[in-house]
Amino acid sequence: MEPPFAGTHWSCDHQERGSAMAAHASAGHARLARARTGETPPLVPAQDGDPIAALRAEARACRMCPLWKPATQTVFGEGPPRAEVMFVGEQPGDREDRAGRPFVGPAGQLFDKALKEAGLDRAKSYITNAVKHFKFTPRGKIRLHQKPNAMEIRACRPWLAREIETVRPKIVVALGATAGQSLLGRAVPIGRNRGAFLPLGEARALVTVHPSFLLRVHGEGRRAEEYARFVRELRLVRTALEEA
Repeated sequence: MEPPFAGTHWSCDHQERGSAMAAHASAGHARLARARTGETPPLVPAQDGDPIAALRAEARACRMCPLWKPATQTVFGEGPPRAEVMFVGEQPGDREDRAGRPFVGPAGQLFDKALKEAGLDRAKSYITNAVKHFKFTPRGKIRLHQKPNAMEIRACRPWLAREIETVRPKIVVALGATAGQSLLGRAVPIGRNRGAFLPLGEARALVTVHPSFLLRVHGEGRRAEEYARFVRELRLVRTALEEA
């Protein structure tokens, strides 16, 4: 079992550890790139000293798992570099893969609606995914979503760890089981943990469902119930931030 991010303190010594992780990840990228393409993809330089821009630029060259090959691009996180709350989903979907931004498809639109009802501002939140490339199976002109496996989740954990170390959120919301597994380093059953706050280093993690789950719920009545519950859980985040 991999350790969770509970040992992360976001202090100067961990900035040094983050730099070492960056060097290790970059070296790994280079080794895998040479093995697969015969050359090392160039890293795009950061602009304006923005630490998130620097991570995003580096992640464009990520080759730590095979998902980069069929995907259109790396879909990295976005939001203020010091957001109080971070939302972590599973992976980009078809729309996100094409746009290069997280949570812009149907699930993202429902997520935005729920955020507004819960009194949370997406523009003040950091939004990302546990896995940064779209995993899919082609079916004609359609690309069908596939769940990331443990190796793919593990390969992307350094990026998520560095996002957390950079942003230093007070609360990290795990949207679904994949996000929970990536954050905590173990399987996180949603049924048992939904709506619960769990320790995560200097932050706290709140576990809830992924918005795509709400789109798959059958029956108008049950769908409304699940959506209302999701909004209530997002309101727990707002309350916790107000009380901090």
